[in-house]
Amino acid sequence: MSLELLTLSNPVFKSFTFWAGVLVVKMLGMSLLTAIQRFKTKTFANPEDLMSPKLKVKFDDPNVERVRRAHRNDLENILPFFAIGLLYTLTNPSAFLAINLFRAVGISRIVHTLVYAVVVVPQPARALSFFVALIATAYMAFQVIAAAAF
Repeated sequence: MSLELLTLSNPVFKSFTFWAGVLVVKMLGMSLLTAIQRFKTKTFANPEDLMSPKLKVKFDDPNVERVRRAHRNDLENILPFFAIGLLYTLTNPSAFLAINLFRAVGISRIVHTLVYAVVVVPQPARALSFFVALIATAYMAFQVIAAAAF
């Protein structure tokens, strides 16, 4: 393994760091989107957050829960991408393939949020965006396993 693979002069690592950064910002945005939905619907999960004594703690607003599910889905899918994308970079893959895999994961995760939590679009939009990122991440994982095993 060469440490040169983990420098910004390596186009694969540079692309990985770019998309990892974009996805971190996207996940931070999900926290803000949840807060916006909570204030918009006056749905708060903690008594100290209630803005008025007339409000009650509430856990089941469908709009808040939709954003929370999208955020949880991000955590379940983007965090593994961070780990496997970095390991995939260390396998010295084709720059064209790796950059497009990173791009596919990043764009599809953004689209997933848009069609799930921002402007609700009927299926198969969400499923397609989910599976594009899943397949790209799984491909990278199998390549890492193959590189380490042989």
